[in-house]
Amino acid sequence: MDIKLYLKRFHAGSFTEVSLQNLSELQNSHLQHIPFENLDVIRNRPIYLNLKTIYEKIVYQHRGGYCYEVNGLFHALLCDLGYDAHLVSATVLRQTGKWAKADTHVAILVNLEDEPYLVDVGFGAATPRLPIPLNGDKKTDVTATYSISKFDDGLFDLVYEVDNEKRILYRFNNEPKNLLDFHEGCIFNQVSKDSTFTHQDIVTKATPTGRVTLTNHTVTIIENDQREKVNLSESEKLQALKDLFNIQL
Repeated sequence: MDIKLYLKRFHAGSFTEVSLQNLSELQNSHLQHIPFENLDVIRNRPIYLNLKTIYEKIVYQHRGGYCYEVNGLFHALLCDLGYDAHLVSATVLRQTGKWAKADTHVAILVNLEDEPYLVDVGFGAATPRLPIPLNGDKKTDVTATYSISKFDDGLFDLVYEVDNEKRILYRFNNEPKNLLDFHEGCIFNQVSKDSTFTHQDIVTKATPTGRVTLTNHTVTIIENDQREKVNLSESEKLQALKDLFNIQL
């Protein structure tokens, strides 16, 4: 992996020194320039847990990916930069109140000055933009307030709070994992009707003051809490992918 080229891909070449501030900048910049997207899933293009393939897709093809791709590659970058980081498995709590398939989300834990932080660049519109400490302290970005509560030994909940309403996003285990440990989950999320990602196109990325999201043929732009939705034709959708996400299928 060419670290400099990857950092250039998301405009983060000046944040190479290991520190909490630089980690925050890396995470935030990644979310603003590399979208979370499932376009290959919908088009039945297999996704493999191979960092070389993922790197080529994200850096050379100027694409994004879902959690295994973006968090897998970002974790490799953090390790190459000198961070003490490892992958962890998580189980998503859907807004319906039902748990998704167990351990099918991958996130990252980073230890800095003996303090562990949850880092994630692959949880769609609800992804926190900054590292969240496991000590329970609340952290707020332009979208929401996040905190982590301990559920059991080695198990923690990522809590999302907006307008004084709280909900758990996912429950994660702090045990170190390898990317290949998510092989079953990666296949499930590509083929199962119970997967969130097999029904419609989803592309989303953060902006400095909000978020832009394409869901099937609808673009939603949120800026400073103002929301605008636009319905698109097929040709307009392809143009929006190019203009808003710099993706050309």
